Amino acid sequence: MYDAGLQGASLDVPTLCFAAVCIAAMLGLFLIFAWLQQRSVRALAWWGSAYLIGASSMALWSAPSHLFRVPSEIPAALIFIACGMIWNGVRLFQGRSLWGLAAFAGALVWLMATRFPLFPPGSTARVVLGATVVAVYTFCIACELWRERRKSAFSRSAAIIVPSLHAGIFLVPLAMRAFLPQLPEASWLTVFVLETMIYAVGAAFIVMVMVKDHHVHVYRSAATIDPLTGLLNRRAFHEGALSLCAHQAAKHKPVSVLMFDLDHFKSINDRFGHAVGDAALQTFAEVARASVRADDILARLGGEEFTAIIPADVEVAVRIGERLRVAFESVGVTIAGFEMNATVSVGVATCVDPVTDLVALMERADAALYRAKHEGRNRVHAGSDEPDSKATHLIAVAQRHASDGQLCPSVRELTPEQHAA
Repeated sequence: MYDAGLQGASLDVPTLCFAAVCIAAMLGLFLIFAWLQQRSVRALAWWGSAYLIGASSMALWSAPSHLFRVPSEIPAALIFIACGMIWNGVRLFQGRSLWGLAAFAGALVWLMATRFPLFPPGSTARVVLGATVVAVYTFCIACELWRERRKSAFSRSAAIIVPSLHAGIFLVPLAMRAFLPQLPEASWLTVFVLETMIYAVGAAFIVMVMVKDHHVHVYRSAATIDPLTGLLNRRAFHEGALSLCAHQAAKHKPVSVLMFDLDHFKSINDRFGHAVGDAALQTFAEVARASVRADDILARLGGEEFTAIIPADVEVAVRIGERLRVAFESVGVTIAGFEMNATVSVGVATCVDPVTDLVALMERADAALYRAKHEGRNRVHAGSDEPDSKATHLIAVAQRHASDGQLCPSVRELTPEQHAA
């Protein structure tokens, strides 16, 4: 009696398909509704539409033939379109351009190929073709997630989990059908439908967490990024620099600081206006970003002053500074349509011992920057390994600003004794 009760309560494939269609459709509507609440995340609309198309595909595929009959190629084509839309949604979420045609490429390849006798209905060749289309889209999704540079721990996990779910939902049942043909059709269909429900719920959950992760990044960036140049601001630089110094100290390796100052920047603002001056700062930031390495920390301290801290000795730091100087000299000939001949001076300071005073290291780099300006500008100067005094630093800053025609408040901090020094 107990077995009979179980058999009576068991779910058949049509019932599972109906449940999967309902779940996919509800999650699609949920994602569309989430997009309506936060229009800035347009990827939600693509993902929600992909869910609805996937639900439509399953509905057509599982519909009784005597009620509604469509060619067998159509439901699969809709699945491939859904895959392409998920991929485009990921691209859009990562801030990249849409490839609308690519969303339909898999479906077009499928529909054209199934017209040839080489891919008859139910054949292994058709199964392999479908698996290949899904595999290509899965690989593209994985690449888009892995290319993301602002990876949190969750984003790194999503780059593995989402494509794995995406591949498993489609490839495992197809493999069962191709390599285990002795299994009843209901067996692999049951696996396919159950995986669809798990995938639909799991992927929607991951998508929403990714969106939350994205918003956290946006808010964090607003507090740590200089809005004009897109580089780190002073606060974020100090936090990152202290972490880098601690990491290098643990490995007993040197740290170098580079200070950058655009030459005659006040003159640029006076001659061309502040809008062009801002363009010069943005141009320098782009050149600097392209010149430093991935693990170097680059920031704008304020005005025309920039800095970078790198895990390297003075020779490497000078090479990076020289590479940046040459690149900006080339690009700075014309900025925003104006012949400007903008250049930059660079000061370098290195600490081979564990850094106990980041400010002192930056002061040494600042003093070296003054020497570069005093020696004719548009050059790189490496400071000595001996720490400079506070008075020496203030005098260097005052003289550097005076040479650019600017008044530096720091000079007023000097005592008569310090002036005499």
